[in-house]
Amino acid sequence: MLRHEFQPGKLVAGLALIATGAVYAGDAGGAWRTPWFVMVPLIVGGLCLAGATAALTRGIRGRGGAEEGR
Repeated sequence: MLRHEFQPGKLVAGLALIATGAVYAGDAGGAWRTPWFVMVPLIVGGLCLAGATAALTRGIRGRGGAEEGR
């Protein structure tokens, strides 16, 4: 497997979508009741947080990233 650069923005997006899935699964399984409109802020907020994390990471690392070594 090729080595790749760690991208925390994708990690945050994945965790936000997993959390949304867990809330949906708990509602579907009958563990609790979740109104339908709760899912939209969870997804949108998670994706906005992931975008901010990716922008911060790019700002810290600079524009070159993995291509600088080539």
